Amino acid sequence: MQLVIEYAPWLTAMLALMFCSAFFSSSEAAFFYLRRADRRRLASGNRADRIAVELLGEPDRLLTAVLFWNLVVNLAYFTIASIVGLELEKTRPTAAGVFTVGALLSMIVCSEMLPKTLAVLRPRALVRLAGIPMTAMVRVVEPVLPVFRTANLLSGRLLWPRFRAEPYLRVGDLERAVKLSISDAALLEQEQKVLQNIVLLSEIRVDELMRPRTQFLSFRPPVSLADLEGRMPPSGYMLVTEPDSDDVAAAITLRNLSSIPTGHLEDHAKAVVYVPWCTTVANALETMRRKGRRVAAVVNEFGETIGILTFDDILDTIFSYAASRSERLLQREPIRRVAPRTWHVTGMTSLRRLVRHFNVERPPCKSLTVAGVVQETLERLPRSGDQCRWGPFRLKVLDVSDRGQLLVELTIGDQREGLQ
Repeated sequence: MQLVIEYAPWLTAMLALMFCSAFFSSSEAAFFYLRRADRRRLASGNRADRIAVELLGEPDRLLTAVLFWNLVVNLAYFTIASIVGLELEKTRPTAAGVFTVGALLSMIVCSEMLPKTLAVLRPRALVRLAGIPMTAMVRVVEPVLPVFRTANLLSGRLLWPRFRAEPYLRVGDLERAVKLSISDAALLEQEQKVLQNIVLLSEIRVDELMRPRTQFLSFRPPVSLADLEGRMPPSGYMLVTEPDSDDVAAAITLRNLSSIPTGHLEDHAKAVVYVPWCTTVANALETMRRKGRRVAAVVNEFGETIGILTFDDILDTIFSYAASRSERLLQREPIRRVAPRTWHVTGMTSLRRLVRHFNVERPPCKSLTVAGVVQETLERLPRSGDQCRWGPFRLKVLDVSDRGQLLVELTIGDQREGLQ
């Protein structure tokens, strides 16, 4: 007890430094353990939450500041521990040894292991508390950060001059993976198909995969539960438009709501991302991933919403063995044989699927779907009974639904009799 009273100022300083070290260690673990979903929730939270997300906008700056302050605190702690240990050694050598070992173990357990373990268990709660003080610490060390960056750059150039960062995965890498998996049977057939579908995303345009306006429900705010009339929207999302137009502005993921309120559902909606009709599905998926959205509104050259693309639609395209928009939206086969050399084809069937199914070269046209070919050939909106030719195919419109969906009879001449 006498020793504690005698060295009380030093011990108090060491406890304070241990607390500071624990703060920086736990902050480092919490900030960099946050998942993407955690960051999205924090970005829509209060001011402290948003400050924490802003810090993660420059991770190198944050990490440098955390390591700098942690190093300063630890040096101060062990400096004081050395001073106290040397003083004790003059009169009590045994106590000096016990104190030195205890100081080291206390720093390891109380300022490193325990804080980081707790931070990993509750990262969001900790970053809310650490956001504001950590911002102040980063600003204090801001003037010397360029020195650290320069030292890091020079050390890399001098010690590892030929070091190159590993490039990101490219589509060509996936294509080679598909070829290798086929040649050496390293992957199962289903895995090969998934890889092929992923590669295909960089070729498919969003207007090939999107749900057209006739295939989704949208509502103008205010939106109530009664507007659904007891039905789940076909897309699984309740779409909210702009107050003064029919353009989709936000989406509500009904499956993720633990309880659905009866009124003002638009308060639970998240803004959609906007993608042009001519972009690829891969680009749209990257935009959705980067902004943390599950619905993209597809717009034409005039900025009008012509369809939507959901995250679920993209997953269905990737993981289905033979993904079909007709099966997903209309619950029917896109191409169904009804007689020799005669098939029934839905209007939204893509020309990519059609030519692959019949193993023919694609005849020239600007359209992407069977309905588009019919309209392009007739140069007007199709009606029941209309007929036209497209390459080796003869197309006859059997039915035009109220929502504009076509059912087309496709026949092939005798010269294509061998096609199945």
